[in-house]
Amino acid sequence: MKKNLLGAAALLSALLLVVAAATMTSSGALLQQSSPTSEIPLDDDGGSDDTSSTIISSPTSSAPMDEGGTTVSSPTAPQESGSTTGTTAGSGGGGGPEAIAFDGTYVWVTRQFRNAVTRVRARDGSKGGTFPVGTTPSAIAFDRTNVWVANLGSNNVMKLKTDGSIIGTYPVGNAPGGLAFDGANIWVTNRESNSVTKLRAKDGALLGTFNVGRRPVGVAASGDGTSVWVANNFGNTVTKLRASDGAVLGTYPVGKGAFGVAADSTSVWVTNFFANTVTKLRASDGVVLGTYTVGRDPAGIMFDGTSFWVASSGNNTVVRLRPSDGGILATFAVGKGPFGVTFDGASMWSANFGSDSVSTTAVVSASPTISSTQ
Repeated sequence: MKKNLLGAAALLSALLLVVAAATMTSSGALLQQSSPTSEIPLDDDGGSDDTSSTIISSPTSSAPMDEGGTTVSSPTAPQESGSTTGTTAGSGGGGGPEAIAFDGTYVWVTRQFRNAVTRVRARDGSKGGTFPVGTTPSAIAFDRTNVWVANLGSNNVMKLKTDGSIIGTYPVGNAPGGLAFDGANIWVTNRESNSVTKLRAKDGALLGTFNVGRRPVGVAASGDGTSVWVANNFGNTVTKLRASDGAVLGTYPVGKGAFGVAADSTSVWVTNFFANTVTKLRASDGVVLGTYTVGRDPAGIMFDGTSFWVASSGNNTVVRLRPSDGGILATFAVGKGPFGVTFDGASMWSANFGSDSVSTTAVVSASPTISSTQ
């Protein structure tokens, strides 16, 4: 009996070691247990599951491309150069939610194939209305007072009140697909113009248009607000602009398919869609401080004041990273093809392109749809 007990104890110890080893990240950090997530469909009927739907690629498509210019059929089905464009993987024939932002009460989501934005109340997951905007809305930002939407197919941005009413529409460059607020101004990346437009947030006045790299996508203001960083998807680079006048301060190499950008007080982080990595640069001079493996096809990234969150669109997860060394603190299973990610002060939210839904780490009640004016 004693021999059997010793054998069982040894086996248990071995199993614990295996489990511990399996939860270690590549940087040696222990992977924490992930919180459960809730998924909320954005359409009342939950959207269609018809995966036979095909999205036709066009010059205004927001789908990511590789550096050779090959259009990817959807954010959830990237293809390298030489591949042919195919049907959308898991698009579900839904609204195509890509970008997401939090206004203090609601989470706002762009619906590319509905030409609309939908808001969801963060505290309980209730849908608070869907509002028409321009063609193919692909980026969204909150300026502390109003919501801004970049319409990829309309070559303009719209400014909305938080009740969904449109305050103004402002022309920008060709295929606007990224937005950032620097504390006073809105910065818009123009994918087909290889430029960035600066608008004054209070009235939409045009303050300048500045050339950057090839196919600018993601954009973020630095932690101190003195610079703006732009991810050049075709150039595999990130460009640093002086926020005051748009002057180029430097262009720095990152990984293949640079896509999303986020910043803390001292560093800038860029997702590399085709490299399955995130690059960390020193904000002062663009020196690369590290490159970290995350999930497949990383797209959206944001900083919550403590950690970075990355939407890994290729394997339906969001990962939380430690700023000091890129260690993975947690991995969260979400809906299909998460593309955008935001934080509401307590919980993470992702926009799931492939399942026409949002996912969150918040405990939501999935209560009925609320009034669009509430």
